[in-house]
Amino acid sequence: MKKQGALEVYLLILGWEHLPKSWSIYGTDPNIKLIEPVPAVLVKLHGGWVLLDTGFNPSLIKDSALYKRFHGRFKGIEAILPPGESDPLLVELEKHNLKVDDIGIVALSHLHNDHVGGLRHFVNHSTIYIQKEELDYGFSSHPIPENNGIFRIDFDDPLYNWQLLQGETEIAPGITAIPTPGHTPGHQSFEISFDDSVGGGGMIFAFDAADLTENVVHELPIGGTINCDPQDTIEQIKLLKIRSKEKGYSLIPGHDPIILPQIQVDLLRKFK
Repeated sequence: MKKQGALEVYLLILGWEHLPKSWSIYGTDPNIKLIEPVPAVLVKLHGGWVLLDTGFNPSLIKDSALYKRFHGRFKGIEAILPPGESDPLLVELEKHNLKVDDIGIVALSHLHNDHVGGLRHFVNHSTIYIQKEELDYGFSSHPIPENNGIFRIDFDDPLYNWQLLQGETEIAPGITAIPTPGHTPGHQSFEISFDDSVGGGGMIFAFDAADLTENVVHELPIGGTINCDPQDTIEQIKLLKIRSKEKGYSLIPGHDPIILPQIQVDLLRKFK
């Protein structure tokens, strides 16, 4: 019996962050800086399109007062948008001949500003999947989440169609949310299984459970955590590695400046 899965998968790069490598690998010299891509993943299923993460809110970057109010408190991390005045998420969707209304499901790895800033496009429209623990933390006592890079302005709207997850869940045929807490309290990674019609196989997108290839290969702890000892994040990396090996799926780190652009090209070649 054939199992349904993803018909097409594309990696979107919606901006970059200039930051100390120590945010990605705990204990690294903070004077070592990287420019890391901000990703999202676009998936075509038999039933329509799914978007995993949404990038920055450009208004909070382009307006100097808003930038100071939100991003300015995180010294050492600079948010960077692609050139031009257009919204990067809308530009990337247009490249695939899509509009916001074509996205039936949005799933969020977590609520950090570089992953949830485009959510405003999906008010009163798409179903939005997130771990309950993550949303509970996002709505917890101000300003604790904001001090950890979670801007309530990005996701506080009563018209969002939230679907709250509590543990591992197949959110659509071929896409499974995998809880990987540590970077944030309710962080989740995503497993994507390809449809048999495109050759089967699949990929696991770690998102911020493992920023860089070094985190994965050498099982190094991530540097940015909330209510979690960085060393404890190694356990999530190990679990994702075991899962990817058992299934024969590629494990993709969340912000690697070398690997992600190559993955983007490889997926375009495979599906376009």
